[in-house]
Amino acid sequence: MSGGNNSIVTKLTARIFPVMPDFYGMMVEQCDVTARGMDVFLEFMLTGDAAKAAEVRAIEKEGDELKTRQMEVLNRAFATPMDREDIFRAIMAIDEVLNYAKTTVREMEALEIKPDQHMVAMAQLMRDGAYSLKSGYGKLSTNPMDAEVDAAAARKGERNTEKAYRNALADLFSPDKDIEAALRAGAPGAQADAFIHMMEVLKRREVYRHLSNAADKLEHAGGVLHDIVVQIA
Repeated sequence: MSGGNNSIVTKLTARIFPVMPDFYGMMVEQCDVTARGMDVFLEFMLTGDAAKAAEVRAIEKEGDELKTRQMEVLNRAFATPMDREDIFRAIMAIDEVLNYAKTTVREMEALEIKPDQHMVAMAQLMRDGAYSLKSGYGKLSTNPMDAEVDAAAARKGERNTEKAYRNALADLFSPDKDIEAALRAGAPGAQADAFIHMMEVLKRREVYRHLSNAADKLEHAGGVLHDIVVQIA
């Protein structure tokens, strides 16, 4: 009889005070997918392999599906360990980093642009920033103050990417000496070569810009992590 009463009390208590979902684990899980996607994104930049591009797209879809499930859990939750809005912002911001990696790949495919050393450098910085996010969010439940170092590292990744972006532009818009000399000499086909070269410059500039914008998403995700540290530490 007493066992039955305990069961009833347990059920009633669970309805009134449901178990809180592991929101810390959810944010780390979102980071895991993003970090894995950024690993493949870097491999694509290193190799130009179409199979890696397809894998980036597949992992981004996986991240979107995970984000949707996380939002459903958040919407149903009775209580949260921090401000509900911050959990929402964190999951969305982490996923945006991966979204921009995918759209960068799509842009490169549409423009028929192969990766170069500047794209590799920016992808490496973004990949490192994604792992800083993963490290930081992994510390929130146990050592939240320590996560501030990782938040700062993610935001620094954006600043370093911006420097790499400016270096890329400086190289990109340096005049091609061979084409310049051919134009001056009135060589046959020089104008056509110059036009083709300029189209390549403009296409690569678009990809560089997209990578710079992707790094902005990384900075935003690091900023959200910082805000959470301030709130719960």
